[in-house]
Amino acid sequence: MAKKKHQGGGTPATVALDRAGVTYAVRSYAHDPRAASYGLEAAEALGVEPGRVFKTLLVDTDHGLGVTIVPVDTTVDLKAAAAALGAKRATMADPAVAERTTGYVVGGISPLGQKKRLPTVLDSSATGHATILVSGGKRGLDLELAPGALLQLVEGRCAAIARRG
Repeated sequence: MAKKKHQGGGTPATVALDRAGVTYAVRSYAHDPRAASYGLEAAEALGVEPGRVFKTLLVDTDHGLGVTIVPVDTTVDLKAAAAALGAKRATMADPAVAERTTGYVVGGISPLGQKKRLPTVLDSSATGHATILVSGGKRGLDLELAPGALLQLVEGRCAAIARRG
């Protein structure tokens, strides 16, 4: 996987990766606004198994907002996410709050380059892959990188926070 540099027109996520010197690949596709699931659309369009494509979701805990990163074919286990974030409870954050806090639009929220650094938890299933894909900061743009590099950049932790079904 070759390191891609963006001169000028990068997103805050690609700028953060470039500044950190992280090796990553840009994976883009034509986003269909009628898609029922942004993440599953990305997996299909890029020809990648859904378990390697991760979505970024904000949760609201009794300690404030937190970032969860889970495979697109799963949901966040709110109880597990709360525990991983050191909180007693968690609910899904309001989409408008998520957009304001991160600087990204829903469906394009990247865990990288957010306006405000929040406590972040990556689902432990990510460690079973050499690389995973996360949003690059806009719909139709994913970034492929090593899960360890992602965790280091966001100063996050790994925990079992995804639930099937």
